[in-house]
Amino acid sequence: MINRLDLRGRSLSARELIEALPRAEVRVEDAAAVVEPIIAAVRERGAAELRDLAERFDGVRPTHLRVPADDVARALLELDPAVRAAIEESISRVRAVHAAQLPAPFTVDLAPGAQVRQRWVPVRRVGLYVPGGLAVYPSSVIMNVVAAQEAGVRSLAVASPPQRSGGGLPHPTILAACALLGIDEIYAVGGAQAIAMFAYGATGSEPQDGAILCEPVNVVTGPGNVYVAAAKRLVRGVVGIDAEAGTTEIAILADAGADPGHVAADLISQAEHDPAAAAVLVTPSVELASAVEARLTDAALATRHSERVLQALAGPQSAIVLVDSVDHGIEVVDAYGAEHLEIQTADAAAVAERITNAGAIFVGPYSPVSLGDYMAGSNHVLPTGGCAHFASGLGVHSFIKAVQVIEYSADALEEIATRIVAFADAEDLPAHGEAVQARFV
Repeated sequence: MINRLDLRGRSLSARELIEALPRAEVRVEDAAAVVEPIIAAVRERGAAELRDLAERFDGVRPTHLRVPADDVARALLELDPAVRAAIEESISRVRAVHAAQLPAPFTVDLAPGAQVRQRWVPVRRVGLYVPGGLAVYPSSVIMNVVAAQEAGVRSLAVASPPQRSGGGLPHPTILAACALLGIDEIYAVGGAQAIAMFAYGATGSEPQDGAILCEPVNVVTGPGNVYVAAAKRLVRGVVGIDAEAGTTEIAILADAGADPGHVAADLISQAEHDPAAAAVLVTPSVELASAVEARLTDAALATRHSERVLQALAGPQSAIVLVDSVDHGIEVVDAYGAEHLEIQTADAAAVAERITNAGAIFVGPYSPVSLGDYMAGSNHVLPTGGCAHFASGLGVHSFIKAVQVIEYSADALEEIATRIVAFADAEDLPAHGEAVQARFV
């Protein structure tokens, strides 16, 4: 059911290793060709295009693109109390972690009268995307909203696809999560069109929209499919983005001491998201590999979404990768750069400290990815597709910017004036030096 890749005894260059590892056969560049006209149409026609696209892609034409307050209040009132308690607990834990992420301002005195200060400023407005599709993600509401709130962002808007079963509104659990977080600007808009709406804003087309349906934002964040990722790539530069977060992936580095039942269950938990989800086990133990394989089929058949799980596990993006040793496995998972990386080895904490490329690392048998999806306090909006080599997961840092403040006295500037002039002359920019000299004539 799941492919095997044997890397034992092979000496591969960094490039060869990356190319050998399993990846989904999805190209954002190809999706961009589909998405580009969607973005242009939303930019030109606003709400009218958003309704047309909802009818085309979601099978429903929303009466209200911006969700009325009464519908948000009703969703919270009708929320299952057990689900409400779980959401509230998640909010509390995620808020505690993200409050600790705020960087401190600093002041550096370089000489008497020569000072550089740095402070952190939140962006003015953000657009937070919460996917729909095959599952419901109130957890993504929490991850996006709490990080932005703890950064100090004042204006937050959430978009999530309209649902046919909900009369064109986002899923009620999404609305209820927004209500618990104090978010009242919520749009029934999905996919690439939501990203376009956030980036460029949207004019109204119906009386209930008003003249302006949605004001443009400064930053767009949130996970989604390849079309959402392509849309984010195309609007980058108009707005900031977190990352091109695509279909989920899990890698597990495990040795012979790992519980094969735990490993199989964790692989299936992420395969459940999407037929294109990636599930990768890296192990030096042939015995563990065989034991996990033996459990995967029965466990996959027994779970509710068995069809998509089986498709994901059998796809080219999933595999059991055999390596020579745990050290070799560290090299392999670092090359892979997983969105979620579990370490189920002896001395798992020490092994985790040696990993440099992963969206989030889950240490030991009692830290499954499912914990991070909901209750760990960490953020689950993470870089996929190898982007962990250069990108971080969503956090407070996604919504703030550094502003440097430079303040020199006359004496402090005069002390280094000749060196500034020398630099300016070396760069053949003499007016730079002259601007300094003019102060001491």
